[in-house]
Amino acid sequence: MEVTDNDAIAIRSLIEHQLAALKKDDAEGAFAFASPGIQAQFGTPENFMQMVKISYPAVYRPRSVFFEKITAIQGNITQPVLLLSPDGVPFRALYFMEKQPDNAWRINGCFLVSVEGIEI
Repeated sequence: MEVTDNDAIAIRSLIEHQLAALKKDDAEGAFAFASPGIQAQFGTPENFMQMVKISYPAVYRPRSVFFEKITAIQGNITQPVLLLSPDGVPFRALYFMEKQPDNAWRINGCFLVSVEGIEI
C-alpha cells in the first residue's frame, strides 16, 4: 500500500492528537483514535487508559517526541516515533496504522523498541 503525503500528514496528526489526549488524561479522546480491533480488545476507554499508564509510560507522558519517516513492517503501515520516557530513557514507538473503510486512519497497535543511548 502506498502512503500519500496526505496520508502521512493525517497519520502524524492522529498520533499527535492521541498523545495530547493522553497528556490530559482524556481516556475517551485517546481511545477514539484506536482501531475498532483495539477498541474491542480493551472494551472501554478506562481500560485502554489504564493499560497505557502501566505498560507505556513513554507514550503516556513523553518528555519529547520526534516523528521519523513512515515505513512498512511486515506489510503494516508503520509510523516510527522517537520518545523520551519520563525518566529519560529513549524509545522508538512503532505505531501500526490501519486505514478504515471511510479512509480515516486509526492506530492498530503500538510496540516500544529500546533505543541505544544513555539516560539524559
